[in-house]
Amino acid sequence: MGKYKVAVYAICKNEEKFVQRWMDSMREADEIYVADTGSSDGTMRELRKAGAYVNKISVRPWRFDTARNMSLSFVPDDVDICVCTDLDEVLEPGWRALLEDAWTPRTTQLCYTYTWSFNKDGSPGVTFLYEKIHARHGFKWVHPVHEILEYSGVMPERKTVEKRIHLNHYPDPEKSRGQYLPLLELSVEEAPDDDRNMHYLGREYMFYHEWDKCITTLKKHLEMPNAKWADERCASMRFIARAYAAKGSINEAQRWLYRAIAEAPHLREPYVEMANLAYAQRDWAAVLHMTDAALKITERPLSYINEAFSWDSTIYDLGAIACYNIGLYDRAEAFAKIAAEMSPDNERLQKNLSIISAAASASKQPRTAQGPAAE
Repeated sequence: MGKYKVAVYAICKNEEKFVQRWMDSMREADEIYVADTGSSDGTMRELRKAGAYVNKISVRPWRFDTARNMSLSFVPDDVDICVCTDLDEVLEPGWRALLEDAWTPRTTQLCYTYTWSFNKDGSPGVTFLYEKIHARHGFKWVHPVHEILEYSGVMPERKTVEKRIHLNHYPDPEKSRGQYLPLLELSVEEAPDDDRNMHYLGREYMFYHEWDKCITTLKKHLEMPNAKWADERCASMRFIARAYAAKGSINEAQRWLYRAIAEAPHLREPYVEMANLAYAQRDWAAVLHMTDAALKITERPLSYINEAFSWDSTIYDLGAIACYNIGLYDRAEAFAKIAAEMSPDNERLQKNLSIISAAASASKQPRTAQGPAAE
């Protein structure tokens, strides 16, 4: 088809409903290989019917890196470029041509745009650069969960970026992530010096509302010598703040959010979280201050750290409510209009706009003097 031989490979289990959509988006590849880890539905049948090479594998005890390495082993040695995806993901059309144009004989890995989640209105939510496209040789998957590619090839490692390749994630909401926590605990046990895994484990404890474990683990992350990436450090501080807030320690939560702002003042997230915390305390001046600070940041970084609430209608909604309560009705109306335009199906935002617009209009009306009558 092109100057390079390209193969897609994946692992799956009971994903029959995703097969046709996934296969349609992957057909630009020369070959498609899938390792089925134990489906009890028609996943394997439908994949084969659609033209994929399917192998059944067993991984006991379960870990994602082992499964992905087994799936990669089925890709022939003469393939040049491997594209690893999951069946709940979709590559936007035209990706093959973009891949071949970006790839060079010295490229070992390619980074592309990955939308991990979408907002209710269908707009992209959490979006970041992903790097699961790689050369056939010199790579293996490591870590039981949140697995990553590790390179040990003979050529110098060289990553190429092509942001125009888009991979979109449409997860099954009924699929459990219950296995993640024990696998993350295993990841930290196996690689105690890996700061990334420590951060993920602390975040997972937060998801499970295990606040004390969350705080302890993320503080460990911040103390690790390799934990130098400001964005990720900022996220750990934000999650610690969330845990303290959930425990009712508002002062501690504020302290950690101020630390998060100082750690990564270029990110919106800590400002928005501080605005939310101030909202809960009805500190309208603080809400407005943090809203203004967040909106000065106009560039959204393409890393997994960015969160949808920092780039959707949330910050404008907070600004509108703060200004309304302070009595700055014109500013409140301006914020409320943007929030309503960004989320046209949100009834609360539409109602708030009506209330705020009425208050802004009333504030402009001339007032009749209420003094003693003239003689």
